[in-house]
Amino acid sequence: MDIFEVKTDKRAFIDLLLQADEQEDMIMRYLDRGTMYALAENDVKAVCVVTDEGNSVLEIKNIAVRTEFRRMGYGKKLVGFVEKKYKGLYNVLKVGTGDSELTIPFYEKCGFKETYRVKNFFVDNYDHPIFECGKQLIDMVYLEKAI
Repeated sequence: MDIFEVKTDKRAFIDLLLQADEQEDMIMRYLDRGTMYALAENDVKAVCVVTDEGNSVLEIKNIAVRTEFRRMGYGKKLVGFVEKKYKGLYNVLKVGTGDSELTIPFYEKCGFKETYRVKNFFVDNYDHPIFECGKQLIDMVYLEKAI
């Protein structure tokens, strides 16, 4: 297994990024300013985009694992990689996600704690309703952990 920075042609991974954030113009808001990492084992299985949010805060903007490789630990390995790589450079690692039974438990297992919510984020910022596990996503849930 190898994790490497994607320095050129980040848009080549748009189909995978869309699995975690299903509106392309929302991805474009952070893709160029973010640092992208890919996890490969023969081929790319997962990607992650992080951004410097100032005040020693690093944010995971997108973490996506190919459907057939989910629940195999690849997402957790990417989170661990980011923590290790940026330890000492940032104080806080944060992530924003929908209020979903898939994503919230994943981040909690990675040691994140909910810190705040942005009401109506998905309703106000996406051009269509977003559903996960049969539930419409309304608020953005932010979770953080010290690194």
